[in-house]
Amino acid sequence: MTSNIITDIIQLYVPYILIANTLLILILIIALFSTNRKLKELKKKYKKFMNGSDNKSIEQLLLDNINLSNDISLKNKEIENRVSGLERDMQRCIQKVGVIRYNAFDDVGSDLSFSIALLDDNDNGVVISGIYSRESSTTYAKKIVNGTSKHVLSAEELQAISESKKINY
Repeated sequence: MTSNIITDIIQLYVPYILIANTLLILILIIALFSTNRKLKELKKKYKKFMNGSDNKSIEQLLLDNINLSNDISLKNKEIENRVSGLERDMQRCIQKVGVIRYNAFDDVGSDLSFSIALLDDNDNGVVISGIYSRESSTTYAKKIVNGTSKHVLSAEELQAISESKKINY
């Protein structure tokens, strides 16, 4: 008896069930076409991505970038070595300059005598002094090693060395 009731109910609602199934099939067909279209777009993008630019494969592009990175790394090491060499050379270049002008003699005005200290980063270099008088002008140079000289230095020469040590670049 219950099977007859179920059969009667099904027969009564058959048109509605068919309409519902038809609508469901139409919705699934639309979803299938939409999914298929999106899949084609995705395949197209994937092929373009895998081919890369200039029709190179991703693998080839990756290898090119690795080689480029290695070249840049080698160039960077070369530049670092050159900079280190320049820094070493700079230590031996004149970096500190001190100039003192003074009057060596009472009868000569305008501070025409001078002492110039020219030192490198390690306070090695030379101090040059020019003594001006009315009758003559004399120039002296004294070697400086580690900020001192084996020659006797005048007060002005010591002052020029002291001035040059104040300058740090």
